[in-house]
Amino acid sequence: MSLKLSVVVTVYNEELNIKPLFEQITTALKGIEYEAIYVDDGSSDNTLRELYSIRHPRLKVVEFRKNYGQSLALMAGIEQAEGEYIATMDGDLQNDPSDIPDMLRLAEKGNFDMVAGERAKRKDGMVLRKIPSKIANFIIRNASGVNLKDYGCALRVFRAEIAKDMGIYGELHRFIPVLAYLEGARITQVEVKHHAREFGQSKYGLNRTFKVLSDLLLMVFLKKYMQRPMHLFGNTGLLLFAVGAVINLYLIVLKILGQDIWGKPLLILGLMLVIAGIQLVTIGIAIEIQMRTYFESQQKRPYKIRRVVTGGVTKEKAKAD
Repeated sequence: MSLKLSVVVTVYNEELNIKPLFEQITTALKGIEYEAIYVDDGSSDNTLRELYSIRHPRLKVVEFRKNYGQSLALMAGIEQAEGEYIATMDGDLQNDPSDIPDMLRLAEKGNFDMVAGERAKRKDGMVLRKIPSKIANFIIRNASGVNLKDYGCALRVFRAEIAKDMGIYGELHRFIPVLAYLEGARITQVEVKHHAREFGQSKYGLNRTFKVLSDLLLMVFLKKYMQRPMHLFGNTGLLLFAVGAVINLYLIVLKILGQDIWGKPLLILGLMLVIAGIQLVTIGIAIEIQMRTYFESQQKRPYKIRRVVTGGVTKEKAKAD
């Protein structure tokens, strides 16, 4: 029988949470053909010892040589997954595996490619966790156009083909719903349980807010301009060039009329705008060429086909390669 579900759990220094969480997973997923994939992200405590002490045929352990970060740990776990659906969750016991079966049923019956969790009754500190999270959620929701209430909940269920097509590089695990949307996923969100941390220390802090903002710029570019970068850089460059040209023409007229324009701040501004405009247009052309090379060299297409219907027979398509 083929696997229905792969549960990917990323852990880093979570030795006291390993066995309790695995017991919760085995209890919650009775009756489902599943595998549990734990990715150890270079833990320096006894996390690996706890993992290797568990003798269970459904457990798969992926051990990193060093700490690479949660995004790459998720990518590694997803690449190892063999299930039709993939569930992701944190290894700190704050997510509850008992929510996974309902999310899986919703994905199957509702024909959703991704079911995301929403921590409706979040058990975290107000100042250091909840308020920064609400601010980040508001910014991401309005900038990305992906309308979810909670982007930070690690508990999610995907179709495997969607999960495996996402490029979760850098620290883009915060933007997994946006990455799934870029792959053409149908997304919904449901309330899930959330527990207070009992063991270990949180790996998140206020410093992640600045990382969210910088990664958000990348997400906006990928969503709106990945396939037409010239529209971003070219339009901006032409605008700056036009403003700089107008300023310079104005200064030329003043020079013809006998005024001294040398050393004026306006002259420096005009020259800078012209140069910046030329540079942006040049960058736009270069990125446009790179984008075409990216798709054509790998025989990719800048579109996704969900299904093809011929004579009333539907053929599902994961991607148009």
